[in-house]
Amino acid sequence: MRLILLGPPGAGKGTQAQRLVERHGIVQLSTGDMLRAAVAAGTEIGKKAKAVMDAGQLVSDDIVIGIVADRIDEPDAKRGFALDGFPRTIAQADALEKMLTEKGLKLDAVIEFKVDETKLVDRIVKRAKETEAAGLPVRKDDNPEVFAKRLQEFAALTAALSPFYRERGLLHTVDGMAPVDEVTDAIAAILKETAAV
Repeated sequence: MRLILLGPPGAGKGTQAQRLVERHGIVQLSTGDMLRAAVAAGTEIGKKAKAVMDAGQLVSDDIVIGIVADRIDEPDAKRGFALDGFPRTIAQADALEKMLTEKGLKLDAVIEFKVDETKLVDRIVKRAKETEAAGLPVRKDDNPEVFAKRLQEFAALTAALSPFYRERGLLHTVDGMAPVDEVTDAIAAILKETAAV
């Protein structure tokens, strides 16, 4: 099972990816998490990514594709993966398709989370407060100003991915503002329909 979870920041992709991991034994490939791990480890890629991420910008395609390509070769990704937060641009989608083809792999489905962007800002502010209350560090991109910038970037770049994947017959949509369990059920129905499970 090889999936892409598509939608703006805060749409619930990470939550649903975790449920897919538990239910199907696949791995969640969050480029944000992979990049944060590289930053924490102080790798060369991590150092390059840190400055870019701290500014609320996107890291280069080459860095991200390299991280994804290495990650899907690891043993725990053999059963499949759910890409969360990648690709973000048509260029990345093309590079991902090429890289998967070279590995003899293909995507099973792209699940797009449709959301009300005005309500997303409230969701992010709440997430930051809950993280802080739990005594955990708040992500720099959970700041309302940085988040608003990320939403603008999403609208400018990532929205073009919907037609890209629709043309390939891979695009399916779910209501990202629905209760979490309903979104999980909608994704399960899509996976059954596409025979990804």
